[in-house]
Amino acid sequence: MSALIAEQIAALGEELRDHQFRYYVLDKPIISDAEFDAKLKELEALENKYPQYRSAESPTQIVGGGFATGFEARDHISKMTSLDNVFGFDELATWFDRIDKANVTNSWLCEVKVDGLAINLLYRDSKLVQALTRGNGVTGEDVTLNIKTISVIPHELVGKNIPSLLEVRGEVFFPLKAFNDFNEEIQESGKAAFANPRNAAAGSLRQKDPRVTASRPLSMVVHGIGAIEGASFTSQSQAYELLKSWGLPTSTRYKVVQTRKEVEEFINFYQTNRHDVEHEIDGVVIKINEIDIQNQLGYTSRAPKWAIAFKYPPVEVTTKLLDIKVSVGRTGRVTPFAYMEPVVVAGSTVSNATLHNQEEVLRKGILIGDTVIIRKAGDVIPEVLGPVVEMRDGSERAFVMPTKCPDCGTKLKAISVGDVDIRCPNTQSCPAQLRERLFYIGSRAALDIDVLGFEAATALLESGLITDEGDLFDLTSDQLATSEFFTKKDGALGANAEKLLIALDGAKSRPLWRVLVALSIRHVGPTAAQSLAKSFGSVAAITQASLEQLAAVDGVGEIIAQSVIEWFDIDWHQAIIRKWSEAGVAMVETFVNTNPQTLAGLTLVVTGSLESFTRDGVDEAITLHGGKSSGSVSKKTNYVVVGDSPGSKAAKAEELGVRVLNEAQFKQLLAHGPDGLK
Repeated sequence: MSALIAEQIAALGEELRDHQFRYYVLDKPIISDAEFDAKLKELEALENKYPQYRSAESPTQIVGGGFATGFEARDHISKMTSLDNVFGFDELATWFDRIDKANVTNSWLCEVKVDGLAINLLYRDSKLVQALTRGNGVTGEDVTLNIKTISVIPHELVGKNIPSLLEVRGEVFFPLKAFNDFNEEIQESGKAAFANPRNAAAGSLRQKDPRVTASRPLSMVVHGIGAIEGASFTSQSQAYELLKSWGLPTSTRYKVVQTRKEVEEFINFYQTNRHDVEHEIDGVVIKINEIDIQNQLGYTSRAPKWAIAFKYPPVEVTTKLLDIKVSVGRTGRVTPFAYMEPVVVAGSTVSNATLHNQEEVLRKGILIGDTVIIRKAGDVIPEVLGPVVEMRDGSERAFVMPTKCPDCGTKLKAISVGDVDIRCPNTQSCPAQLRERLFYIGSRAALDIDVLGFEAATALLESGLITDEGDLFDLTSDQLATSEFFTKKDGALGANAEKLLIALDGAKSRPLWRVLVALSIRHVGPTAAQSLAKSFGSVAAITQASLEQLAAVDGVGEIIAQSVIEWFDIDWHQAIIRKWSEAGVAMVETFVNTNPQTLAGLTLVVTGSLESFTRDGVDEAITLHGGKSSGSVSKKTNYVVVGDSPGSKAAKAEELGVRVLNEAQFKQLLAHGPDGLK
């Protein structure tokens, strides 16, 4: 029995070290963080029960990451520890109880846990002389030159009472907005995208050529102090204020609280709002704020006893890909999606995830039967990042795109030569396309009819109340009374029916550009629709316009113009226009733009997040003031507006000599035009 236990502990330890190597060195983990944490917890439990088989080299005794990757190894002055984890409030309560047994009186410092790469900065006489990765906690890899390319990290400290020696601990991360922009750029160049911001940060920092690291918009936040000479502090929060005063990048996302309840409130707040943070977080760190009590409680071999990490449910997990199916969208596009063993990710159970198109399936090398990595952030549909190739057993098979529409049986085809998207050409009567078009009409991007959701659209079609979207605005209460979805159990008309009729009536007076978007004309989104509405003023004028006239509209171009011509040439599309017009839907621009045209003739690019504007809101503000919002920086760009966590567009602006504005200057530009800029 004892031999089996020893073998089990040794095997689990070896497996965990292999996962640490894949995570810290290769930056290609094959299991999620949550799965690793569960295995580590299993090993801890076994070793606690059978301490005689615990090895000094066990992953429970040393910090992961102690592997050579080609950079010179150097020792930290003060050991760089890790953190113990809890995964729920019951476990957190147990940790609190252990602290209480020490009979200490303290406050708590709560801070978000950045999902990045741990780094130790060493300053001597104010100057940054060394930067090491955590490594095994005693020895790390020297990445000083690469760290010095990160703009938020000072090469020399400023301010008063600067210590003669200072080790600063923190996390290097890839801001989310910058990460998305960066991934788009490298995909456009034909290179493989990074799976997540943490891997992107690690891969960027481990470049042998610092110029490569410098080209990537990394950032950092500091959260601790190691060795220090020539200065002292009494609390963790005071230490943060000192670090900030010396010019170091400290987080504002921390709070000092007095009670367990306040700690739980902080945890709950950031679990709800974790996707509003500029970088990825995977939990909250709770620390005793008072330094003397920290020193009193001390450390285990790998972690402080006075701090704990509360881990959130993962946003990235692995599961089994059971099949690849296809769905049909509102424009007939047939999209593959993954059908998987249900798995909990970001707090919800998912079994489907997008795969975009058949070429994407090939590019990612995904096979049916693979163990795959999936990711979910916020309310975004989960996405398959790629397969775990090492887990294959030979039973996997390739995906073959269907040749017929799964909903109507029509033969699928590419719209044009070289088009990666396969479409169902039965646009008028394909049930899937019609359902998706109805659903889209109710979306915020189109007519913004809250009641017209997916279930309502399905009910309208399945009950035969409408045959296509042309019938939508002719619906009556008598018609809705025949559908179970819109009636109560006693047969009376339900509240959802009354709300739908009121919402439909209100949608009739929406601006013309929203009507154009609601028609589901291929390539015509809000930006092109606003340009068309502004230039022609009515659906009738757009219908009569030539290809040249349409293409000449700023923001339209030949491809969109051709799509508009083709859409209006179809008889049943014209029937929709006629039915909507007869039902009272505004087909003429009635919106009067009273905003001063301060941006007339100007092209702006926005990068990063702004405090006073959403992504769509800032584009609309630019358009309403006469300007053009572009997605890329060129010599024709007049201004680049930079918010928090900007992407590479800011650097591109500097390279091309395009003027960069902050949010306050952008507001001045909106109000007064270029002459009003300070």
